Amino acid sequence: MNMQVLEARRDIGGGYKVDVTRGERICRVSSEWYSRPHDERFLSLGELAGAVRGRAECSRTRVVESALIHVEANRSDPERLSLILPGAEAPVVPTHWSFGQLAAQVGAPAAYLRQLPAALAGINLQYGLTSNRAEQIKTLETDDGRVELRAVTGPDYGRIYDYELVEAVQRIAGNGTGDTRWKVPGVLDWSTGIYNPRVDITRDTTTLYASDRDVFLFLVDDLNPIEAGKLPDGSPDLFFRGFYCWNSEVGAKTLGMASFYLRAVCQNRNLWGVEDFEEITIRHSKYAASRFAHEAAPALLNFANSSPTPFINGIKAARERIVARTDEDRSDFLRRRGFSKAETGKIIEAVLAEEGRPPESIFDFVQGITAIARDKPHQDARLDMEAKAKKLLDRAA
Repeated sequence: MNMQVLEARRDIGGGYKVDVTRGERICRVSSEWYSRPHDERFLSLGELAGAVRGRAECSRTRVVESALIHVEANRSDPERLSLILPGAEAPVVPTHWSFGQLAAQVGAPAAYLRQLPAALAGINLQYGLTSNRAEQIKTLETDDGRVELRAVTGPDYGRIYDYELVEAVQRIAGNGTGDTRWKVPGVLDWSTGIYNPRVDITRDTTTLYASDRDVFLFLVDDLNPIEAGKLPDGSPDLFFRGFYCWNSEVGAKTLGMASFYLRAVCQNRNLWGVEDFEEITIRHSKYAASRFAHEAAPALLNFANSSPTPFINGIKAARERIVARTDEDRSDFLRRRGFSKAETGKIIEAVLAEEGRPPESIFDFVQGITAIARDKPHQDARLDMEAKAKKLLDRAA
């Protein structure tokens, strides 16, 4: 493993002093943390892998002619529908998600159909399936005591199972609880600015999630801080490596992963002080499984085993590259890169407030831009500004 671990002073409580006023704030993990009920939270990668592999092992897929599917109302429960698929030994019951997919396949409004009595909804679905021009559909069925239809997609849907992603992460992160360098993150103490990497993994702190339609994982290497330059007071500017990834084997979302360097994770699982954010996504198209094997899984392994030296050198180069010495230089530098007059003034003021001096280096301007981006109320505007900051940093490196 070509990994460079740099020495950094620990706080007497075992944590690290960090400066989260710099870099980007990423809210994706916090959104997952906030929305997940307790039965979707897992305490280890082993527990998570067991759950998602278990449902895959009792699943099967098939491509069927849509016109041969028979829809019937459940006699014992008039509110529910079941489907009789060609070649199936028993009726299958659609989930809330797969019912919506099935309705979409035949061009019917799922929300409206759900409001109808089952028999009437069944008549509408049956008509759509019989006359549907999409002649074939691919199903994902799970039999764990009751046969359930978990997904309905087009015949060329390239399924990547959730357990395949989880097991790819396990190969670099073990159980995700500290048996390797990759683990569930610690917590930032806002009152002291100390990030503590060692916290108990509970349902409230875990970042390992799975539902009946997706999986999401976030891990950090927060016991091995990376020093990339100094703060204005002379203390080290510390970073940790992190990544998160996601997938849906039932077609609810793409497969994707993001890698980055960050300064802290707070209790609400917001990522603070993020730099060098990179993301890749893979649609579940016909060759998705091949792309996962040849692109995503190796990319995750490469990031896990890589040295932070290029990142450190990039930050160092950005700090050393002076691009403005006067107020006129600063305004011209930002205006030439597409920032408005108002944004230019705010960026310069942000650096002045945080650093106690106006921006001079590429790094100064990047920090000012990301500080302003954090306050943007609309995501598109924020992402556009953060992309400009990243382009500046990449060019400096």
